[in-house]
Amino acid sequence: MTPLPTLLVIAKEPRPGRVKTRLTPPFTPHEAAALAEAALADTLDAVARTPAHRRVLVLEGEPGPWLPPGFEVVRQCPGGLDERLAAAFAHCAGPALLIGMDTPQVTPELLAVDFADCDAYFGPAEDGGFWALGLADPDPALLLGVPMSTPRTGAVQRARLTGLRVRELPRLRDVDTANDAELVAKTAPTGRFAAQLAHLTAADR
Repeated sequence: MTPLPTLLVIAKEPRPGRVKTRLTPPFTPHEAAALAEAALADTLDAVARTPAHRRVLVLEGEPGPWLPPGFEVVRQCPGGLDERLAAAFAHCAGPALLIGMDTPQVTPELLAVDFADCDAYFGPAEDGGFWALGLADPDPALLLGVPMSTPRTGAVQRARLTGLRVRELPRLRDVDTANDAELVAKTAPTGRFAAQLAHLTAADR
């Protein structure tokens, strides 16, 4: 029987001025942080409801009341994002799936990966990056040196998986801009993120 994977969430503590800075304007830094917290809470809730060997939050900052029970918290290492992602996988001895905090529309169904007859999972993002990466044999070298936060990030990371048996996950939209926030909220209208966005936009009217 294929072992359950470790589910990794890499995230920043949702502090004003430190997260979702591309949402300001139109939102204030405190409003952007509130949206980030809601996105993170939705993401962690989906992970908590997904069968897993371990659930690990790889965090920059301090845990808050948004953290549900059942998660290990690991500090992000110093360095670039490629180094931090590689280090997250280095904590895993078996299959692992890593996601970020920018896709609050994720569901347990999307995250319930099975590595039987499969070496990797890859979830492309609309902005050219990727929202999920799964490795049956976590090798940090597969991430080191990948240029992050560029329109080519996803293509470069996908090319690193050449020679592996890869299953593609659906393309999702990251929340980076206010337009992204509106579109993502429509795909998950019952989540905390959609509720927080509706609250903030109603207050602006």
